[in-house]
Amino acid sequence: MFEEIFFPPTATRHRNAPLAEQRARYLVKLKECGSRRATLRKCANAHLNLVRLLDIRDGDTISQHDVETAAKLWSNPKGRRCDREAASKAQQRFISHCTDLLHHLGWIEIDEVPHPYCIELSVYENWLRKERGLSTETVHGYCGAADHFLTKIRGSGIAIASLVMADIDSIISDEHRRGVWSRRTLHDFAQRLRSFIAFAEKRQWCRPGLAAGIVAPGYRADEVLPKGIERNDVERLLASVSGERTVDLRDRAILMLFTSYGLRVAEVAGLRLDDFDWDAEMLRVRCPKPGRTHLWPLSQEVGQAILDYLQHGRPTGYGGAVFFTSRAPIRPLDRKALGKIVRDRLAGVGVVTGRRGPHALRHAAAQHLLDRGVSMKVIGDFLGHRDPSSTAIYAKVDLVALREVAALNLEALL
Repeated sequence: MFEEIFFPPTATRHRNAPLAEQRARYLVKLKECGSRRATLRKCANAHLNLVRLLDIRDGDTISQHDVETAAKLWSNPKGRRCDREAASKAQQRFISHCTDLLHHLGWIEIDEVPHPYCIELSVYENWLRKERGLSTETVHGYCGAADHFLTKIRGSGIAIASLVMADIDSIISDEHRRGVWSRRTLHDFAQRLRSFIAFAEKRQWCRPGLAAGIVAPGYRADEVLPKGIERNDVERLLASVSGERTVDLRDRAILMLFTSYGLRVAEVAGLRLDDFDWDAEMLRVRCPKPGRTHLWPLSQEVGQAILDYLQHGRPTGYGGAVFFTSRAPIRPLDRKALGKIVRDRLAGVGVVTGRRGPHALRHAAAQHLLDRGVSMKVIGDFLGHRDPSSTAIYAKVDLVALREVAALNLEALL
């Protein structure tokens, strides 16, 4: 492997250093994941310096502190002249490359302290999935709230068995005082926490009666306007990804799905190759939130954008997912990566304020339908809403209808 990425003298130096076989095998794995030659060379050099600086032998166990020490020695050798920022970035790259190697070999010390309530969280998660039958996304939200709460009481030295109402009130009040969470977030956290505490009472993990005392802060789902992107900004956004680069082909297909179908980010992340029926011109979308599957007619424009990416941009041999990263390691795009793509693309066309994630494009798609006179029932079906009240919020931003109401002559009624 060293001979493929280095000139003969350098390759010989790598081959004659300790742990050459293990380092070469890991480089082969990186190459299979799509890493370029330049990246492989950087990784190989970092690995070589690590084994020399720490005198690593086969089977040694290395701590994270040891890797960081080696990085400091490597990033500041005698005679090197570089500014502090450049040295810091180089040091972080060195740590990342070496830590990945040690994890692959199983030689790094795991010093993480296990969560003291990991068993309770596991039992609660299993109950949410099997007994209540909640979707994966909902289970993730409920367990996240429980984990956050248990981490807070652990930091305060409070055992769940000795929990009192004042402790719960204190944690919720602390989150409110921090000013980071919105009223909606506080409301949802309290609702999910009440579910966990009620479950804990039934399992006799805590004293009874606590769940009844948790009152979520007042919040109405329709008290604020949905924050979408203006239609002209959506058009400029799509125009900005008209290039032929691989990343442009991918991002255009992704943005077309968000803006044309109003899909949730988890729905786009979960698309598979067999979800596209090209003969029938249909698209199958799995909806994790309501736990259903929808079939949509595949428009010619969106279908062409998907085909362009599949034929000229999508890497092959990495599974059945549709969208992948453009750089190694090649892996399917998750919700976080999709959100970053949308935010970066919006920033590129000058949209830098307000909500700029995938959900803002979903709101923009719904608002566009409303502006064209589509009924609320059809919009609700289009968005996959089971509750009509989830769609009714868009009626508040039908400015044309509101202006007609304001223009009525009410003098005859006086």
